[in-house]
Amino acid sequence: MTAFFAFAIRWLKFIYRLRIFTLTYLTLSFLLVSIPGASAQTGPLIKLIEFKGNKKISTSTILSKVISREGDVFSKNTVQNDIQKLYSIGYFDDIQVEIDSFEGGVHLIFNFIEKPSITSLDFQGNKEFETKDLKEKITLTAGAIANLSLITDNAQQIISFYQSEGYWLVKVVPIIREISEDAVALTYQVDEGPKVKIKKVTIEGNNAISDRKIKKVMKTRKWWWFSFVTGSGVYRKELIRSDIEGIRELYHSQGYIYVTISEPEITLSPDKKKLFLSITISDGDQYSVGSLDIEGINVFSKSELFEQMSLKSGQIFNRTMLRKDIDKIIDLYMEKGYARADINPLIKVNAEGKTADITLSVTEGNIFRIGRIDISGNTKTRDKVIRREMRLDEGNIFNKKLLKRSYQRINNLNYFDNVDVKPNIRTEDQLVDIDIDVKEKLTGMLSIGGGYSSIDRFMVMGEITQTNLFGRGLYLKLRADLSSRRTNYNLSLRDPWFMDKPLSVTFSIYNEEIEYLEYDKKATGGSIGVGKELYEYVGLNITYNIEQAEIINISSGASTIIKDQEGEKLTSSISPSIWRDTRNNYMDPTSGSKNSLYLTLAGLGGDNYYWKSLVDSLWYFPAFWDVTFSARGRLGYASGYKGEKLPLYERFYVGGINTIRGLGFGEGGPRDDLGEKIGGNWEAIANAELIFPLIDDIKLKGVLFYDYGGSFDEDQEFSSSFLRKTTGFGVRWMSPFGPIRLEWGFNLDPKYDESDNKIEFSMGGVF
Repeated sequence: MTAFFAFAIRWLKFIYRLRIFTLTYLTLSFLLVSIPGASAQTGPLIKLIEFKGNKKISTSTILSKVISREGDVFSKNTVQNDIQKLYSIGYFDDIQVEIDSFEGGVHLIFNFIEKPSITSLDFQGNKEFETKDLKEKITLTAGAIANLSLITDNAQQIISFYQSEGYWLVKVVPIIREISEDAVALTYQVDEGPKVKIKKVTIEGNNAISDRKIKKVMKTRKWWWFSFVTGSGVYRKELIRSDIEGIRELYHSQGYIYVTISEPEITLSPDKKKLFLSITISDGDQYSVGSLDIEGINVFSKSELFEQMSLKSGQIFNRTMLRKDIDKIIDLYMEKGYARADINPLIKVNAEGKTADITLSVTEGNIFRIGRIDISGNTKTRDKVIRREMRLDEGNIFNKKLLKRSYQRINNLNYFDNVDVKPNIRTEDQLVDIDIDVKEKLTGMLSIGGGYSSIDRFMVMGEITQTNLFGRGLYLKLRADLSSRRTNYNLSLRDPWFMDKPLSVTFSIYNEEIEYLEYDKKATGGSIGVGKELYEYVGLNITYNIEQAEIINISSGASTIIKDQEGEKLTSSISPSIWRDTRNNYMDPTSGSKNSLYLTLAGLGGDNYYWKSLVDSLWYFPAFWDVTFSARGRLGYASGYKGEKLPLYERFYVGGINTIRGLGFGEGGPRDDLGEKIGGNWEAIANAELIFPLIDDIKLKGVLFYDYGGSFDEDQEFSSSFLRKTTGFGVRWMSPFGPIRLEWGFNLDPKYDESDNKIEFSMGGVF
């Protein structure tokens, strides 16, 4: 009933406006005849224009919208157009024009009745979503003009939001209540209705491609028990449109050029809580590739371009593959500076032979160079910190591959929430300007972690890190590990561009005290390292370490290997390493790899003589949907020389969140006669993971893992039975405070004193 009255009021206003407009029109016609000096050919001049009644919108704004001007010849058509334009801006309920004789011409007076303002905005009937959340979905706010068109559009936005959450039968009615002549209260009356879940998705008419393959490319799926996390199982109009295009793309990729796909047929259950979705497909005929040709080329030969193509003559026509081939050829041109290169595929279909002849018509254009490189949004980070990551300089020939790599390097700095590297082509100058827009994020982090092991009991790890100190890219870290048996303090500082040269310098000092079951260790040390990127993706580091360590409080029943290392020893060592890192994102990679070789040689003075090496290979592969498969392998070996034994604290201890999950520290390695975990001379570890998104908006991911490996003594006969196996699952969150990991590992073959599962978490570290 309220909605009816609101409609009636709007209709009466329309009749009133029409009456005023008619009277204005008759007045204009009468005055046009009666004004002295009016000429049928030229008409009187406008001597004065006046605006009255406008309070919310300025006179200058109104004047900019009208065509009539003082000194112009009066025209009733022009005035009528002015009235229509002023109505269109949505500020006025009524506009009247008075026309008076004035100084031998006319005086135009525009009288306005402005639309009221919305003094309050509220929702009623909403139960599933809070009012503050619904207000975020619309553009109207208190204080805005009560524009009926805008009010209706915002009601539709609320409906779209509800439908995206599964409330497909939602109704939203705007109620406008007059407070005064200049003010109204707006209330959106919401009837949410039941949540409609997709009960079944049916594909009909498809003979060439199975239901399973078709549904695999669709994001619209039936409701299942995990839908509350994934958000699937509800009908969304925009999503089904995308699904239809995905189905069409699937058919085109298998040669069905003339496939037709119907609009979805929707049926509701009697209780209006379940939705049945049906899509009908007509396959059409399958086509193969006939002849392949390329025209319009001068820069490359046909053979060079054909090498970039996966689609061959005689294969099933695949539009997806053709598009990728075109992109690869364009990328080839763009790596040579042809920023405006374009390819138009000309397809000639032979209906009788069921073939499609393809000719790629290439427009090469000219070579472009880099113009200006502009950086914006960096309120803290200095320009040079960003600019030194660019693989292109002003004046260089444009190269799309290097531009993409520049984006990766800037993003991998991890100083920014968002990085946008946008090329702007200036065709007439044959230049490409590059605009780099960044959004700073907090680079100071307080990270905490915890865990439990038979050695340390409950552990707490804390870390204060500033990764972009003074906006110069300096890395400062203060770390503390505290438990009933361990105290560790570490301070390190890294300058990635020492003295503005492509040379990194790292300095660190630490102090550590550990109480093992049969001995205690105290150590103080420091290191200084130098690193350099040899060429793209490959770098070299050399670090000098010095440590004063003491093994004390050895129990009388300890093994010989422990007793032999009692006392204080100085270790002086050098550690070179080389790495190759092609990961697309250091913090959250989905493709690429990191392969490293580490070597430590101790004996440059001091008391300890040993060498230690480690090969570490980590790979990421995009799998299906947005799932990433990760595989990591590590192989390490260490041994003493010059008659010295490998120190206890340099042995390989396997077990924990960064080695074999589900095992405690050292449980994946050898023990002495008393069961003490003593680590091994060598280690072999393999980790496999499936990483999948849970909530994209907050970068929350799930992980399923399988770990395999262990550590061994060099005189221990190798047997695969010694290798430990664990599996489990966990979650990873790229939080504003740093990466967080929570993982639950299950020991598949626990020993007598081991737990069959272990939950561990960490914050601030990346696996």
